[in-house]
Amino acid sequence: EGNTLIIMLESNWTRQLTVQMMQNPQILAALQERLDGLVGSPSGYMESLPKVVKRRVNALKNLQVKCAHIEAKFYEEVHELERKYAALYQPLFDKRSDIVKAAYEPTEEECEWKADEEEELTVSKQKAKVEEEKKDEEKEDPKGVPEFWLTVFKNVDLLSDMVQEHDEPILKQLQDVKVKFSDPGQPMSFSLEFNFEPNEFFTNTLLTKTYKMRSEPDENDPFSFDGPEIMGCTGCTIDWTKGKNITLKTIKKKQKHKGRGTVRTVTKTVPNDSFFNFFTPPDVPESGDMDEDTEAVLAADFEIGHFIRERIVPRAVLYFTGEAIEDDDDDVSTHHSLCVMASSLS
Repeated sequence: EGNTLIIMLESNWTRQLTVQMMQNPQILAALQERLDGLVGSPSGYMESLPKVVKRRVNALKNLQVKCAHIEAKFYEEVHELERKYAALYQPLFDKRSDIVKAAYEPTEEECEWKADEEEELTVSKQKAKVEEEKKDEEKEDPKGVPEFWLTVFKNVDLLSDMVQEHDEPILKQLQDVKVKFSDPGQPMSFSLEFNFEPNEFFTNTLLTKTYKMRSEPDENDPFSFDGPEIMGCTGCTIDWTKGKNITLKTIKKKQKHKGRGTVRTVTKTVPNDSFFNFFTPPDVPESGDMDEDTEAVLAADFEIGHFIRERIVPRAVLYFTGEAIEDDDDDVSTHHSLCVMASSLS
């Protein structure tokens, strides 16, 4: 019992001392400086190894570089497999597009859907409301699935942040979004194709965004290789109808003449927030050197392009209904739980 008491007293004393130290700005500054000095520095273990062992570790690292190059080839074959299966998916995506834009009316059999118990309960609760809406629909006679892609975009946080109110009338005209992979033997890339019905805003019926990819380790940092990465992207020219370019706005600014002191109002055209800025990404310099703002814009752009390719296009209807969003939330929760478990085991 005496030993237990001593341990408890020492623990309390240590805790109080730690609190006092953490409240001392000089100690905190010194600690932070020490931590900053440790960032990126080796543990010292490698330096303590005998020279003959270090040589063997270097041999292991050379083997790891070869593994990285084999992994790169693996991802090249994965890209070929993606291309193969994209051709198998496409007829289904084409039919999806035809239903959305009312080019094809699905049969009764195609429209049958066996709901689970929870869905059936929801349907029964909304039955009265549906019957009322049905009468209105018969009068309006809606074609296809109105505002399908606009709803998809607005249901996804990553994309809804890009969509402005003045974008919505145009995105209502969006009929389909497709992914096209680079041809065999060509540098690895993929394109996103946005198909629009004729509209009053621009004369294009197709807007494209192409992402160039690389699947090979960096010679200067081969161990950083973690699969194919997007290296750059190119958009397309939007042929805006006169006065309809929503990516620009005019502002009026008062300007004072230095000599005469008179004030005049000048009109200036400046960039405007819009989803359609997605098609004019910043250029990546050949040197690869970019300022922080450009790097941040491109990093966000690459994330969006990858998400549209990997999630939105293959599962569009589930984002339209909101079901995929719940799955994404579950993925985040599972990932969080795994991280908590890992930290508790370590």
